[in-house]
Amino acid sequence: MRDADALPAALTDWFASKGWRPRRHQLAMLDAARAGRSALLVAPTGAGKTLAGFLPSLVELIEEGSSGLHTLYVSPLKALAVDVQRNLLAPVEEMGLDVRVETRTGDTPSDRKARQRVKPPDMLLTTPESLSLLISYPDSAALFANLRRIVIDEVHAFAPTKRGDLLALAMARLQRLAPAMTRVALSATVASPDLYRGWLSGDGEIDRVALVEGEAGADPDISILLPEGRVPWTGHSGRYAAAQVMAEIARHRTTIIFCNTRSLAELIFQDLWAVNEAHLAVGIHHGSLDIAARRKVEQAMADGKLRALVATASLDLGVDWGDVDLVVQMGAPKGSSRLLQRIGRANHRLDEASKALLVPGNRFEYLEAQAALDAVEAGERDPDIFRPGALDVLAQHVMAMASAAPFRRDDLLAEVREAAPYATLSDEVFDRVLGFVATGGYALRAYDQYKRLTEGPDGVWRVTKPGFVTQFRLNAGIIVEAAMLTVRFRNGRSLGRVEEGFAAQLSAGDTFFFSGLSLEVEGVKGEDLFVRATSRPARIPTYGGSRMPLSTNLADRVRTFLFDRSQWRRFPDDVSEWLQYQELRSILPEPDRLLVETFPREGRHYVVIYGFEGWNAHQSLGMLVTKRMEAQGLQPIGFVSSDYALAAFCLKPIPDPASLLSRDLLEDEFVEWVQSSALLKRAFREVAVIGGLVERQHPGKRKTGRQVSFSTDLIYDVLRRYEPEHLLLRAAWDDARARMTDVGRLANLLDTAQARIVHVALDRVSPLAVPVLVLIGRERIATSSGDDALLVEAEALVAEATAGMTLPLTPK
Repeated sequence: MRDADALPAALTDWFASKGWRPRRHQLAMLDAARAGRSALLVAPTGAGKTLAGFLPSLVELIEEGSSGLHTLYVSPLKALAVDVQRNLLAPVEEMGLDVRVETRTGDTPSDRKARQRVKPPDMLLTTPESLSLLISYPDSAALFANLRRIVIDEVHAFAPTKRGDLLALAMARLQRLAPAMTRVALSATVASPDLYRGWLSGDGEIDRVALVEGEAGADPDISILLPEGRVPWTGHSGRYAAAQVMAEIARHRTTIIFCNTRSLAELIFQDLWAVNEAHLAVGIHHGSLDIAARRKVEQAMADGKLRALVATASLDLGVDWGDVDLVVQMGAPKGSSRLLQRIGRANHRLDEASKALLVPGNRFEYLEAQAALDAVEAGERDPDIFRPGALDVLAQHVMAMASAAPFRRDDLLAEVREAAPYATLSDEVFDRVLGFVATGGYALRAYDQYKRLTEGPDGVWRVTKPGFVTQFRLNAGIIVEAAMLTVRFRNGRSLGRVEEGFAAQLSAGDTFFFSGLSLEVEGVKGEDLFVRATSRPARIPTYGGSRMPLSTNLADRVRTFLFDRSQWRRFPDDVSEWLQYQELRSILPEPDRLLVETFPREGRHYVVIYGFEGWNAHQSLGMLVTKRMEAQGLQPIGFVSSDYALAAFCLKPIPDPASLLSRDLLEDEFVEWVQSSALLKRAFREVAVIGGLVERQHPGKRKTGRQVSFSTDLIYDVLRRYEPEHLLLRAAWDDARARMTDVGRLANLLDTAQARIVHVALDRVSPLAVPVLVLIGRERIATSSGDDALLVEAEALVAEATAGMTLPLTPK
């Protein structure tokens, strides 16, 4: 391993001026670079990962000087690229280095983007989407000719996703343009480093990628905040603890309060201000807020002007605010890796414990919070799930490559196979993708607007006309948001965006919370929702697709908690009593069994299925179970889902719940449901936009979300009728099955049901069923003012579930 004294004097002196010495893993990254090897660095937050990633580049630039674009840094978040630029520029300036560092994201002005292609900086900080656009220009070969390194930060956040597919394809192209380029990836939370080494290598040869592991930091200090009263039966937000959280904010320098959804972030922000008697500076940050508002808050945090910030996943990753000394997680974290990532926002110092406080929303979430705490202590991470590369992403990349230069089919296929997600891509599937990009497919090939590529007599593929290149660059990207409306005051000031589906429910005079304000609707015009500030009570916007799935490892731990009575003494008395009451009334779920309870209540018949497979899988199962109930003449009324259970209710008794859960649900009802519901259309809208079949923007004009949906729905209907095997319909099916319905976990649940279902027929609701049954009331109550009514309903259910039972003095 290289000795710190062998560093260039500028770096040695800089480390000395800070009272630091390079860490072992930082020097190991330099060793890998000297050997011409790519590297994956796995190190805890505060270990100097970013500096380790850039250290080889700084050494080379000091020793060899600048010769164009030397290093690309790719981040999953625009905010992270900006933050890294700020933290990288400081040491560069302090060392007096002649090194230019710039960012390039969707927010970068167009004149700067144009200048960067002509006169690039030494280090360019960007995102996968911006990089994909860069390589689509004819001058990209010259721009990247001297590229030495690509550094991928927070690689766990996107490698297994479509954005990772796009980045893998971009790296394959860069490797062709700059054969000596090495690849570096950084992360604090990966469960399977070898999977990421394979992804980073391009061809799956993990030995080509060095694994560098940082020394362990101080163990995090995590605790669970218990309410001043009892742990709630229902809810998922921890809102009851606003006063307690505010007291913690007052006791600490700077606190980040993480919420799992944007809607909850707005609620918690309002709750905190309602009890903020000391008028401490508290801000809010989430992805729907206007960019100017987000940048203002980020700068205020960096300058130490805020005591607390309520945030969502928009700040999960890597943003470094060294003065944060407490992280609060409102509601259950849903995964141990996600919790670790969020905890890492506190302290950013390897030798000091990051302090975190978990605020469970209900009794199941208390068990989940304890499971997450145990998983972190055991060093257990959420499983990494990689899948084959998405075909809509490949279609977009093919168009990008055609925009850069004409190509031969065999050459491009060979290059694509150098991207790990597409390493096993067959000739037949690639030809279907190429055919789609060229003509739109069999059903659309008669229309000129889809004839984007043409194969010449020389076997070279070219863009049919320049307008298609312009159209591609305007519309490229992987993130397809739901149709959104801009929230504005009459003076034109933008506050951010809300989903069109939410806005459609609003009338003039309605009120809602957004951007930390209570707003009254004045009206909708075009793509703008006009509002004014008000002091009236308000409801909360809902954001589709924002629900986080419960990880399988936490679900397994919660199952074990329920069945292992020796664990119960660790829990608060009211949680332990809840489990004891369940044992008396019914039974507790075993880890390798599927507990199903049936009972009558108020003229209805209920089935509760304790699947522990997450809301998405349970929601999908609920749709299928109610369809089967209908087929069996049980007259279903509805269902509700949580991460832990599904409750369906009907008018007729349910004699055999096992018949509702047979494996052929996925062959019959599932196919019928997905094809007849809006699910497949929604999935098709996304793949059609990503694949370039439908444009979001036209030169000088941007389509509204409604116009995009209308266009994709028309094409969807045509393809379903005339070309049901169309490439994008296949891609939409893949998305609908995997991402929107979590069919893999649903299949696991049904497999368990086949052999190991345990049916308990009860004469009344069980204590374990109370949290999910209360959700029926929550579905009926649209505003936050309904919380008192839900509390009354929960207490009534509890009284019914525990009637006639007396607990033993100690847990069994």
